[in-house]
Amino acid sequence: MISKNSKIFLAGHNGMVGSAILKRLEKDGYKKIITISKKKLNLLDQIKVEKFFKKTKPKIVIIAAAKVGGILANNNFKANFLYENLTIQSNIIHSSYLSGVKNLIFLGSSCIYPKKTKQPIKESYFMTGPLEETNDAYSIAKIAGVKMCMEYSKQYKLNYKTLMPANMFGSNDNYDLKSSHFFPALIKKIHKAKTSGKKSVILWGNGKPKRELLYVEDFADACVFFMKKRTKENFINIGSGLEKTIEDFAKFIMKKLNINLKIKYDLSKPNGMLRKKLDLTIANKYGWKAKTKLDESFKKVYLEYLKLK
Repeated sequence: MISKNSKIFLAGHNGMVGSAILKRLEKDGYKKIITISKKKLNLLDQIKVEKFFKKTKPKIVIIAAAKVGGILANNNFKANFLYENLTIQSNIIHSSYLSGVKNLIFLGSSCIYPKKTKQPIKESYFMTGPLEETNDAYSIAKIAGVKMCMEYSKQYKLNYKTLMPANMFGSNDNYDLKSSHFFPALIKKIHKAKTSGKKSVILWGNGKPKRELLYVEDFADACVFFMKKRTKENFINIGSGLEKTIEDFAKFIMKKLNINLKIKYDLSKPNGMLRKKLDLTIANKYGWKAKTKLDESFKKVYLEYLKLK
């Protein structure tokens, strides 16, 4: 039984997703949240991770630690994405098993579904076709984590779940254009165009790919919700149902910033998957739905972005 006094180890608490989960756990009154910085624990070191688990003895583990990035980083640093993600998640999942952890949540990614899968994407479409080439290395690492959770749960009678989020944005996001995801990149590009007096903004690809956008605080809510919920499935999509083309998201941001820029397209850059809309039937069946409207979440995130300047 999970209680407010249960020990919860949250790996990756300083990142965008991890910091949102930490905030939510604290808000809900969980009193024994274990966090540790990269400087104090290198998650790539198997021996140190195993020692940490033996010492802290958590009851629940949430894995928000990962090497993440946008389309450029995923495509240019495939070896790094493979090695670091495989090693981090394997060390944590196996150490959790060795130390008797029964409940674990692993963060997947909608990009691990096949490139040409049916839409909206059901969980059953997992591993049914070839991957999108630009992020196949990251996807393969994440697929290994999903399978580890499935097989450890089956073989050792554990409750290790994967939550599969849509494209996320929120507080503490990454705005580096070389490694960011598409939405923070759009915010930065359009803001810079406005403040520098430019008349146009350049989007990668042709602007036509569709993306489902999920506010990170809604995902944090899903993590805590499913941490407490017994489910038959151990692999669940988490999305908002909000889908637009990248071009339309750019127009949304321009409207909010009260600027009308000409959109230019860099066709030398990849589009990525043409669509990634998740089927949310399973999450909805258990009573979970995203609550935050885009107008509300964008206003909050943009105000925080301005403070970074």
